[in-house]
Amino acid sequence: MQNIDYKNVDVLRNFISEKGKILPRRIAGLSSKEQRMLARAVKRARHSGFLAFQQP
Repeated sequence: MQNIDYKNVDVLRNFISEKGKILPRRIAGLSSKEQRMLARAVKRARHSGFLAFQQP
């Protein structure tokens, strides 16, 4: 797993569904620690304006 950072939008988009939801662990293939880091990064990116809350 790459280093998950909220500014790395290209990596975060791989773990977001078409509707804008964060993919679950069983689909993303992440450990629980990686899933927590991913969710935190996606939420930070949304609040910072790097990612949209909903996909159009």
